[in-house]
Amino acid sequence: MDLKVHINNIHGSQMAAKITGNFTIDEHEFRFTAIAFGRIGGQNIGAKLSQTTENELEKLGYDVEEVILTLQRNLLQGDLTLPEGLKKESFVDD
Repeated sequence: MDLKVHINNIHGSQMAAKITGNFTIDEHEFRFTAIAFGRIGGQNIGAKLSQTTENELEKLGYDVEEVILTLQRNLLQGDLTLPEGLKKESFVDD
């Protein structure tokens, strides 16, 4: 699955943050929210999709659980793009 992640905004501290962004699969774009504990590259990230997004993914033939797991893996591994002016170093734990 070719899933690309773009972060729109990050609010929080070094210990926990709320992330909002978009991801694309093929030519389809969807929104997501996530809570990061230990920040990207850190300990844990829980991503959430709206029911509308989940329904649309199912209609397109995607396994919703697989999409969420891939999204979380990309966030944890830092496989994403950021808004201009935001650097990974500003939210990754030291």
